[in-house]
Amino acid sequence: MFLYGAGVTSTFLIDSPHRTPAPSRSPFAITEVRWAIAATALFLLGVGAKLVGAAPWTWWTLLLACYVAGGWEPALAGLKALRERTLDVDLLMIVAAIGAASIGQVVDGGLLIVIFATSGALEAVLTQRTADSVRGLLDLAPQRACLLLPDSREREVDAETLRIGDEILVRPGERIGADGEVVDGNSEVDEASITGEPLPVPKQHGHEVFAGSLNGTGVLRVRVSREPKDSVIARIVVMVEQASATKAKTQLFIEKVEQRYSVGVVAATLALFTVPLLFGAAFEPTLLRAMTFMIVASPCALVLATMPPLLAAIANAGKRGVLVKSAVAMEQLGTVDSVAFDKTGTLTEGTPQVVGIVTGQNEDEVLVLAAAAEQFSEHPIGRAIVAEARQRQLQLPTAGDFQATPGVGVTARVSGHSIAVRRHDSQHNTAVEVAVDDRQVAIIELADRIRSSSHNAVHDLTVLIGRSPVLLTGDNHAAAHRVAAAVGISEVRAELLPQDKVRAVREMSGNVLFVGDGVNDAPALATAHAGMAMGRRGSALTVDTADAVVVGDDLTVVPAVVALARRARRVVVANLAIAGTFIVVLSAWDLFGTLPLPLGVAGHEGSTVLVALNGMRLLSSGRRRQDR
Repeated sequence: MFLYGAGVTSTFLIDSPHRTPAPSRSPFAITEVRWAIAATALFLLGVGAKLVGAAPWTWWTLLLACYVAGGWEPALAGLKALRERTLDVDLLMIVAAIGAASIGQVVDGGLLIVIFATSGALEAVLTQRTADSVRGLLDLAPQRACLLLPDSREREVDAETLRIGDEILVRPGERIGADGEVVDGNSEVDEASITGEPLPVPKQHGHEVFAGSLNGTGVLRVRVSREPKDSVIARIVVMVEQASATKAKTQLFIEKVEQRYSVGVVAATLALFTVPLLFGAAFEPTLLRAMTFMIVASPCALVLATMPPLLAAIANAGKRGVLVKSAVAMEQLGTVDSVAFDKTGTLTEGTPQVVGIVTGQNEDEVLVLAAAAEQFSEHPIGRAIVAEARQRQLQLPTAGDFQATPGVGVTARVSGHSIAVRRHDSQHNTAVEVAVDDRQVAIIELADRIRSSSHNAVHDLTVLIGRSPVLLTGDNHAAAHRVAAAVGISEVRAELLPQDKVRAVREMSGNVLFVGDGVNDAPALATAHAGMAMGRRGSALTVDTADAVVVGDDLTVVPAVVALARRARRVVVANLAIAGTFIVVLSAWDLFGTLPLPLGVAGHEGSTVLVALNGMRLLSSGRRRQDR
């Protein structure tokens, strides 16, 4: 028998056992990763054997094994696509690699195989990590809940079995098991994972609560108002999955034309081989001519025209403290023309800090009394007051008779005086009043401190994209406008739930970059044209959903990386022009003249090396002027 609240006596029953969440898979459990590692190892061994003068059959065997390890999956996928009357560039690359090997260029073909195998493995890893994080998000909502039965007994049940109208009991420190309405009790609830609100929110009769939010020190009786599948946290999961599935279809620019290019090259190669034979041409020179065309027209240079600049830009971004997850993500960052910021934990540091003390007495003396009373409190406001006292190196006296009242504040006896620290209404910052022996002596103002880099980041982005960023937050209007005014943002949308942020991103014009940190930001990050997460304080789901992650706290890297991505995009366009020119000239020479095979290989390899070296220029860590 247990006693909860005023006059509520209940017997506790246990339903079915807890479910164990499925663990996330290791990257090495992914088939694509294992085959990519095998292909890379075989390629390196083959090249090494060739360089040290080993017998040709040795390195040929190793490199051909690399072909098999890295090429069988894309080859199989390409053949399946052929059955559906579709020709993709993966199959063309396999054919080009085999063609290179058939004329002795087995190392070049192996390099092509390794590039494609590694790219496919990275894509598979990122896809799996996002899926695991989406599943892990459901852990925020407890799997079990304490159901109140009509006969005053309690039963621990699976939260997913709760129905509208059921009543559940939420004890101190527990996560709320369902969306609902408080019918009894008082407490403060941490809703940061849902709304982004940095401080716990007082809850009492009639207030709405959300599944997955964390109860404070009080006991709440909650009537379920939504089915578990319709809870806010469940809808976040659905929104992230849907948006991620849509974004997964995004391709590099060069991939968008692969179908027509692949068909064109194959058709031209077959025509160049079969038509002369129909008119009596000799088999061997005709085959050599067709293979030469296949080599010079193969998309090796086009692939390298795109990948090295973007990969070099990714490496450069890493030096600046930003992890860009893929070449597609870097290309998307180069096309953004609108920016939206979350507030708490992004533009601000995400924790309350003392910003002012209004008193007619000595500030330090008042702070000592308030901090002494709050030193046993687990509330963020209490921790902020104690932290301020310690920062000022103040000695705190012993406190007794400590009592915390949810939604109100704390009381304690300090140095023979009754000290109360309780909520105080303020139009600007969060505030508490300090009373000594029932007499108010001070108002302590607290605020979520703005990052020192926020103003410069907003200014640089405004200059770079030609318009001011937008602030999207779940916090209240007063707090949102205070932060917006401080950092230079004019457009503010406040008190937004996760689905409201998604709607706001969709309503913004152009290609939107969204920067956020919390679970409630994940759907907007997945929906935006490009998403960037704050990695130090960001949730696992947010970090895995975003296209890029800011490793530190310096927001000025955001405009710097956008400028870098734009520069990379310009280099890609230049490389495509170079590679296209070589392909057109060499192909025309082979079609309308006689292109010697060595010259064709040299031209093809020369263009490949040229575009690769041009792309490597982006490895320079020097900060260039941010061009529009």
